[in-house]
Amino acid sequence: MTQTAIPFLFMRGGTSRGPYLNRADLPEDPETLAQVLIAMVGSGHPLNIDGIGGGNAVTTKVAMLSRSNDDWADIDYFFAQVSVDDRSVDFKPTCGNILSGVGPAAIEMGLIAAQGVETTVNIHVVNTGARVIATVQTPDRAVVYDGSAAIDGVPGTAAPIALQFMDTIGGATGAFLPTGNLVDTFNGVDVTCMDVAMPMVIAKASAFGLYGYESAEVLNDDTNFFSTMEEVRVQAGEAMGIKDVASSVTPKFGLLAPAKDGGTIATRYFMPWKAHPTMAVTGAQCLASCVLTPGTVADGMAARSNERPAIVTLEHASGSIDVLVDYDLTVNGIDLRSAGLVRTARLLAKGEVMIPASAWSKQ
Repeated sequence: MTQTAIPFLFMRGGTSRGPYLNRADLPEDPETLAQVLIAMVGSGHPLNIDGIGGGNAVTTKVAMLSRSNDDWADIDYFFAQVSVDDRSVDFKPTCGNILSGVGPAAIEMGLIAAQGVETTVNIHVVNTGARVIATVQTPDRAVVYDGSAAIDGVPGTAAPIALQFMDTIGGATGAFLPTGNLVDTFNGVDVTCMDVAMPMVIAKASAFGLYGYESAEVLNDDTNFFSTMEEVRVQAGEAMGIKDVASSVTPKFGLLAPAKDGGTIATRYFMPWKAHPTMAVTGAQCLASCVLTPGTVADGMAARSNERPAIVTLEHASGSIDVLVDYDLTVNGIDLRSAGLVRTARLLAKGEVMIPASAWSKQ
């Protein structure tokens, strides 16, 4: 069978994994692009057996990079969430874990040159309009992946990649609080609907009869919870002004509980139809913002720091993640200037990924 070859880097970014592609090597048409990514990942089979996906939503993600025309940015980062099972692609959200690999990938692709011991890459997130500064370790003007930084959910250590997120409020809905309320009630469940880096619906774990410390596996087996959660998510998403919520991965869903292991608060994050094994970088920013905002569902579960910037430590299903939040309190919530995190990434393979010519013949 005739196939089409597409150059790619296969990378772990944070606690996610997937192909990193040059946007110039892909079709412009969104429908054709979706078919290319579906074929590449192997969407439509629980193991993605006919593609390079890993049978989990954190391993069916795609980053597409190009030099930016933005006066501020070096690189445009366009993200796609490819489904595991149902041959669909969602271009609405973004992914902060995959973004961890954008700086190294851009250097590896030759889209930006390494600058010295460290290289700063200004990234424009196409999906949401956010701006992110990534600092990559590049001694000898080449990306180094070995290092001493550890992140929960990834074995071993690697070189640190510092990320500073800006312009993350209202990227999908246009508002910090898309419904205009600090707390809304859907199906009898109190939630906070918030759009910081990722639109989210956030609730107390106890509202669903959960402790909030359950493992991802236990949560994934709880069909009653997911059924109830999805009803709340769809109603809340519609109230947030998001279209086609039932068929979209946005808004994401989060649960909160009092901290158990020395963090600021315990969290569980949903993608949304499965529990995240760790924590999304975008979701971490939204959950941290919820914790810092008086009057949300987080009230009474965590002590708010008076320091600026504040470190919010989110306990998740595989450990914890620190979010450094630079903000001021306002009448309507918080004025978020930036959020900083440290992630790691690693180049796993590079070459050409093959897709059937029936998906795209590249002619």
